[in-house]
Amino acid sequence: MEGTKLSDFLLSILTLCLYAFLSIVALAKLDVTLCLLLIMELQKNALMALDTIHQKPTKGIPSWLIHPMEHRIIDRLAGVPEGTYKTDPETTYVRMQRNIGTCMLDQFIPKNPLKMGDHGFDDGTQKSATTGVNEIVLDGIVINSPEAVVEHMEKFVFPPLREEITAFDAETYARQFIDKKRTVQETLGPDILHASCDGAGHPYLFYFSYGYAYYFMAYALYPELMEKHFSLQADLIVMKNRVLAKVFREEHLPPMMRIGQDLADSRGTLVDPTSLDEIWFPHFTRSVKPLVDAGIRLIWHCDGNLMQMVPRLLEAGLYGFQGFQYEDGMDYEKICRMKTKNGDGLLIIGGVSVTRTLPFGTPEDVRKEMTWLVEKGPKTGLFLGGSSSIAPGVSWGNIKTLVEGLRYYREKGRN
Repeated sequence: MEGTKLSDFLLSILTLCLYAFLSIVALAKLDVTLCLLLIMELQKNALMALDTIHQKPTKGIPSWLIHPMEHRIIDRLAGVPEGTYKTDPETTYVRMQRNIGTCMLDQFIPKNPLKMGDHGFDDGTQKSATTGVNEIVLDGIVINSPEAVVEHMEKFVFPPLREEITAFDAETYARQFIDKKRTVQETLGPDILHASCDGAGHPYLFYFSYGYAYYFMAYALYPELMEKHFSLQADLIVMKNRVLAKVFREEHLPPMMRIGQDLADSRGTLVDPTSLDEIWFPHFTRSVKPLVDAGIRLIWHCDGNLMQMVPRLLEAGLYGFQGFQYEDGMDYEKICRMKTKNGDGLLIIGGVSVTRTLPFGTPEDVRKEMTWLVEKGPKTGLFLGGSSSIAPGVSWGNIKTLVEGLRYYREKGRN
């Protein structure tokens, strides 16, 4: 009898708590599903990630995702029989992230490794404008000169952009964004925080459509046309980012978004950064301003040697960086000492190098690099992972050491 009374009492308390929560949600006009997920996310790993985004002190250092491209490695980390990933990629990929203790995942691309075989791209892989296609043909136009790039942009890029600007529906865009975030968060479960990746983003350089050679010839010869493209992109993106700023605020989403485009190789930026100052950065800055003003911490993905652009990106309002290629000249230690435009410390996603240490180093090299990342990284606002996708061919010993290191720093922190 006493046990029944106690159960009834606890049930009453839980019911009152639920009613109170739903009342708060209703008054604040919040999305119930997302709010429930936010409560669920207050488990150890996800809470550590959320605190780190807010740059609060944490006992451990949270793990960012790792993204192996070799299917056997994914299966092994997921603890499933070999071949499982290929037949059930999403479930296996999520299981891998849970098994290795991922705390925060921003880009959810579970089927991405399917485009590679065990030894990288095979002969059957469809090539693109930047991966060796023999001839680039877009909308019936053969891209074989900078003038062909100009012709295609004026006929097939600018008009649809103008139409999209005119037809933009803020409510539909907000709902699509929320629905996607809800779906991913529910898929990941309560102990992996889903941050955002790209969203509306910023103006892009369209070399991925036209190939490097002819696009950058057009960039050099026709800067007015390129700025027109950046301006039109920005006109649309500003509207989208205003919507996202409102969504982040009203839905209480984790205030971080990773954006970026590969704008550098091992030698430096793909174009003279002073030309970006003239025709790209003004439109980039106005594109991200709604997010920056809303307090959303923008993290730039930076392959190659991007050192010349780092101060410019910080001046535009960015909050941190991910994707360092240390061997190309990215000065991790110097960047980690930098401040935001407002004088705050940076958010850094520091990763063991996927182009040097993981493929060519030893387990001891992996351990040393992780120690260096922690010792020289920011005291708050640091995530650890791989610096980018892990290509096929990395030894199991190095993968295992990386995962063990992530667990060590997640549990022990800097102690």
